[in-house]
Amino acid sequence: MYLLEFNWNPITGIDIIGNFKIHFYSLMWVTAFVIGWHITKRIFKREHVKIEYLDPLFIYTVLATMLGARLGHVIFYQPELFSQDFFSVFLPFRFNPKFEFSGFSGLASHGAAIGIIVAMFLYRRKYKYKSLMWILDRIVIPVASGAVFIRIGNFINSEIVGKLSGDFPLGVRFIQEEYSKHDIVKLTGIQDYKAAYAAVTNSPKFASLLEAVPYRHPAQMYESFCYIFVFLILLYFYLKTNKGDKPGFLFGLFLVLLWTVRFFVEFVKIAQVDGRDDYIWFMNTGQVLSIPFILIGLYFMFFYKQKSTYH
Repeated sequence: MYLLEFNWNPITGIDIIGNFKIHFYSLMWVTAFVIGWHITKRIFKREHVKIEYLDPLFIYTVLATMLGARLGHVIFYQPELFSQDFFSVFLPFRFNPKFEFSGFSGLASHGAAIGIIVAMFLYRRKYKYKSLMWILDRIVIPVASGAVFIRIGNFINSEIVGKLSGDFPLGVRFIQEEYSKHDIVKLTGIQDYKAAYAAVTNSPKFASLLEAVPYRHPAQMYESFCYIFVFLILLYFYLKTNKGDKPGFLFGLFLVLLWTVRFFVEFVKIAQVDGRDDYIWFMNTGQVLSIPFILIGLYFMFFYKQKSTYH
């Protein structure tokens, strides 16, 4: 029953020169966007849309995803940042209580979804080759594939971890989530934090530190695995049925599937922000935010009627 439990203490990137490092998490984002670009290109060719419209769509999507995800996190989970550390909302730096590089560690998928929808509206106003609904119905296919890689990136970074797994046969010790770089150096006395992490995992001398790390649900991988099926289901309906010709259906199906997955995975996630675990009834913030998306998706699947079509 416990053969699937394991310790997770990976290297998170490759050192290049000095402090410059290629992070695997960043590579997952790049992978998501590159694969998404190629999927969209295939869709454009299949439906005889000029390829010249593809690159602007890609730029709009990338910017909307990043900006929407960041603003979504701050608005939904850390609104106090607007008053306490305003510039950290838009820059990869923390200015309060001291200046330091933080990266964009807070990104919310709900915000990314809203950002993409708004961006597609703006994109459609400038490029009028198809209807807005046509664009939304197609863009959700590469977006679903991208979600798979983003959650793998979260797993590599030991972030968005799950609650204690208890007797569940699949459990992961997220060592780097449990001990910060400062903690691991202080506890082991090894100044190189990479060597300190490795020692905790491999040296019997630090077995007590390893044993103190609890097993948790790999919530990121649960989501990533489910998103594979979201992508495949969307692809099936697009390629093998006539639902792709029904305006709004694929967009609605995406909303229903993706946010239903998110709703249920939230049951095994810990709070998105340390020390904050807000609940409304039995639902946390992520679940509450998912419900409107699911309802909107059902509307587009079964009730939406497009008034006009632009070609």
